Amino acid sequence: MVAKIVSGKQIRGILHYNENKVTAGQAQLILASGFAGEIDRMSFDNKLIRFENLTMTNGKVKTNALHISLNFDSSETLDNVSLQAIASAYMDKIGFGDQPFLVYRHGDAAHTHVHIATTNIQPDGKRIPLHNIGLLVSEPARKEIEQEFNLVRAESKAFKQQVAIKPADMEKATYGHLPTKRAISNVVGAVMTQYKYTSLAEFNAALKQFNVVADRGKEDTLMFQKKGLIYFLLDREGAKIGVPIKASAFYSQPTLANLEQRFAQNLEKRKPYRDELKAAIEHVFKNYTSITKNTFINELQKRNILAVFRHNEQGLTFGLTFIDNTNKTVFKGSDLGKAYSAGGLMQRLGTVDKPVQGASKTNYLPARDTEPETQYLRPDAFERQLITLMGKNKEEGAPLKPRRKKKKRSMRL
Repeated sequence: MVAKIVSGKQIRGILHYNENKVTAGQAQLILASGFAGEIDRMSFDNKLIRFENLTMTNGKVKTNALHISLNFDSSETLDNVSLQAIASAYMDKIGFGDQPFLVYRHGDAAHTHVHIATTNIQPDGKRIPLHNIGLLVSEPARKEIEQEFNLVRAESKAFKQQVAIKPADMEKATYGHLPTKRAISNVVGAVMTQYKYTSLAEFNAALKQFNVVADRGKEDTLMFQKKGLIYFLLDREGAKIGVPIKASAFYSQPTLANLEQRFAQNLEKRKPYRDELKAAIEHVFKNYTSITKNTFINELQKRNILAVFRHNEQGLTFGLTFIDNTNKTVFKGSDLGKAYSAGGLMQRLGTVDKPVQGASKTNYLPARDTEPETQYLRPDAFERQLITLMGKNKEEGAPLKPRRKKKKRSMRL
């Protein structure tokens, strides 16, 4: 079991997130601990007021809301009764057993998981400390629960957590502002927290797999100058559709300022996965004496890795991005090394496919076990999307040009 705790300043936002999932048929409220009345008859206001009656007893505490998720191995099929018992035991062990809390079972991923909404303000106005609650309190509780309920241990090699991010449904979302916002919010919130990216271009590379894009506008606009950000749905050809939504309107607050904080953090977080990605690329080349670009892309897709080549108007390749959808990392090719940049790889790719004689499937790096429930856009459409955003980005570099050799100057005595 994996437990994740996110503290916040608005219990209303946490409730909206989960209740919207219920309305969309993607979640079910399975437990309301510390609430009076029948669970099926509680309105949104009933739930909100119960929490707000506590938070108002100590207005000085700004961080007063908790959003917890408990995630289980993909092989475990747990009924609602089991999930109720596990959630209650977990809340007891982390010191929130006497607090009111709501447990929602979500069905928007390939693995069983629940979300828990609660507050750390007690009836007497005192707050339950949250400092290092994940490491000092939640981790020991998680390990005890794994033993008590005979769950697959998170540290074990057998543990498989298939976090599926479902693409936004364009047909349903284009009818109005609220459906559009929900569709975008589900994708943006998941990609923002799960993927490790170090620039807006890399963030968008991950987003566009799920039919969503973040847009700063043109450089001469006031929105760009003020570092504003809006989100659009994308159709199957990569064109923006529907109503744009401001970043500040989402519960997850995917503003440019918040994303920039993650850029710096993700530089370190993605490092452990760099060599694994390089190894996957090398295993593809290992089995071919000559391999075309299309085959190279297809072989990586079998390993849950998306390779996106970017071209200029003349058709010249000038950039390359790798999206590892298992480890949730995004790398520019040049960040992996010169040999994995657009120029380096184009020199290694051929015009025909020539597999190594005698090569068997055992020579390949095993395909990844966890394939997200993703309907990827067609490669050509996906590339066109990224060219627009990443093609003119200074940090991505300019189209590759042949280097001129510098003449050696003779030394004069």
